[in-house]
Amino acid sequence: MTKPADTAQTLSRGLDVLELLAGSVAGLTPARIAEELNLSRTIVYRLVGTLADHGLVRRGGNGVFRVSLGVLRLTQNLLPATRELVQPVLHRLAEDTGAAAHFSVSDGGDSLALAVAEPGSTTVHLAYRQGTRLPLGQGAVGHALLAAQRGERGIFETQGEVIDGATGIAAPVPGLAGLAGAVGVVTLTQLRRDKTGDRVQAAADQLAALLGPDG
Repeated sequence: MTKPADTAQTLSRGLDVLELLAGSVAGLTPARIAEELNLSRTIVYRLVGTLADHGLVRRGGNGVFRVSLGVLRLTQNLLPATRELVQPVLHRLAEDTGAAAHFSVSDGGDSLALAVAEPGSTTVHLAYRQGTRLPLGQGAVGHALLAAQRGERGIFETQGEVIDGATGIAAPVPGLAGLAGAVGVVTLTQLRRDKTGDRVQAAADQLAALLGPDG
């Protein structure tokens, strides 16, 4: 009978392989996977074989393994669930600052707004649409996402970098395993960086608690 500890180790190694393949555009050979994860080739062949049986990876004719479309089954409810989870935090942030609030993640070379909330107490405000994409590194959110990728914290502010006259303030959301996230606000009005920055940072910490491994 296999010991639970051995089972947990096998699961952990399988997830490591899946994560490694998910980060590779061209795919990887078992030999390269073994080298990257410091595992024997025998173990790697067993792991990728199991993942292939479950439709999570596929083997090309050249022996290179890639992530399969089967992983979409695992993520099909991820975005709606994430939006529902972060929306209360964004609504509070939008109302407190009188600005459009958003939670964004890095997606390839872009920042992607996964969830957005607009203030209900203002007569005029800048709309920020869910699904908005910007080149990574552009705007306050782009700078915050690059910092998140480096595991850094901080408050980032830009003016007129994305939209003429618009001010953006954003902060990385720390501790999201395998994901770079940031929360921020965008507005056409003047914001006090000290007060708004504190609110954005508080929202980032709240989202880290909700979305992190212990959330």
